[in-house]
Amino acid sequence: MIIIDGSAGEGGGQVVRNACALSLATGKAVRIENVRARRSKPGLMRQHVTAVEAACVIGNAECQGLHIGSSALSFTPGRVMPGEYHFAVGTAGSTGLVLQTVLMPLLLADAPSRLVLEGGTHNMLAPPFDFIAKCFLPIINRMGPKVEARLIRHGFYPRGGGRIEVDITPSPLQAIDCVERGALLGVSGHALFAGLPFEIAEREINVVRRDLGWSEREVCVRELPEDQGPGNILLLEAQFEHGTEIVSGFGQLGVTAERVSKKAVGRMRGYLESDAFAGPYLADQLLLPFSLAGGGSFTTVKPSQHSLTAIDVIGHFLDRRPAFAQQPGGMHLLSVG
Repeated sequence: MIIIDGSAGEGGGQVVRNACALSLATGKAVRIENVRARRSKPGLMRQHVTAVEAACVIGNAECQGLHIGSSALSFTPGRVMPGEYHFAVGTAGSTGLVLQTVLMPLLLADAPSRLVLEGGTHNMLAPPFDFIAKCFLPIINRMGPKVEARLIRHGFYPRGGGRIEVDITPSPLQAIDCVERGALLGVSGHALFAGLPFEIAEREINVVRRDLGWSEREVCVRELPEDQGPGNILLLEAQFEHGTEIVSGFGQLGVTAERVSKKAVGRMRGYLESDAFAGPYLADQLLLPFSLAGGGSFTTVKPSQHSLTAIDVIGHFLDRRPAFAQQPGGMHLLSVG
């Protein structure tokens, strides 16, 4: 059985999700100790438990130590069974992070699957649905499988209540190269809000127009039904020939709209000034599929601690270890095999 120290590196829930996904994909049992030991609330939280429960269901797996607050768990995989599944986090826990846990095993299954996931769709510290649908899944589809995701209802923290549906047509993952992003085709900004004053989103958009110089045609405010809130997110999108980047800023109690917007604007400006294909969050997401494909490459900005930790986890399961190499101009090239 593979033993992983969950406190090493970034030390968050990503270690658990990636380990379970790789366990199902490789058939290797794993034990994770010191789960989320570096967090202010160590151990498994509700969304982590749901993610592992989902992995157990689709993979006929056995798991010991699976409960909220647990600091260690053992996961023994079975055979992955494609089919129709419905998983509810039960809070505003991220539907995207549950998807992250089960997607790779289902991509490698022998028949299609359909997922219904309920919980948070736009959460801090997790990729929002828009990022998954527009940035991540198009690359997965280029690798052979076909994945379609639909947002049925938004879910913000802390209320949750969101719903996404995902159709998965599996196929062996093919190695691809994502080195050049190509010419910029267009930019856009959307400030979404529900159950909050209009002027919050309006102030966010005003900062985007002022600091990035984007026109009224390129940015807008969108009000969602009040019962989907309270919640607010700013989404900044840059579409290139070969890929898309989305940067998000989440409205928080006690944080001004201007501050939320300025942080997102700074991240988007940094990405636009680079030549990298993938931003730091997309790079995190691509490590598993590229490693399971056994080859390929992509360029990114400076690797995050999340990425470096993911590489360590991957190294426990696969004999091909991804590696970053710094390139001229500050970019980094990730290569597998």
